[in-house]
Amino acid sequence: MIISGKRVIDDFVLKHAPSRNAFVKWLAEIEKAAPANHNELKQFFPSVDYVGNKRYVFNISGNNYRLVAVVAFVEGMLFVRWCGTHAEYGKIGDCSEI
Repeated sequence: MIISGKRVIDDFVLKHAPSRNAFVKWLAEIEKAAPANHNELKQFFPSVDYVGNKRYVFNISGNNYRLVAVVAFVEGMLFVRWCGTHAEYGKIGDCSEI
């Protein structure tokens, strides 16, 4: 997949250095993956959740971090919208609007 919005991850990692390896690993995995639909995405990332409005929530590093992205399967693109700690994610009201 083509990843757009890596800067969101870069900014988060600058503030949370221990997350670096987990996000580097996730980026490598998602870039190699080429899921054509929701079911194929779940094969690559079993814990990913669809939250509506083309948004998916990925659990990173054993659910220590969360990443919200728009996935455009036909275009083969993933647009990073937000990433943060599990606690920060808990404060989001409706992440389908991020």
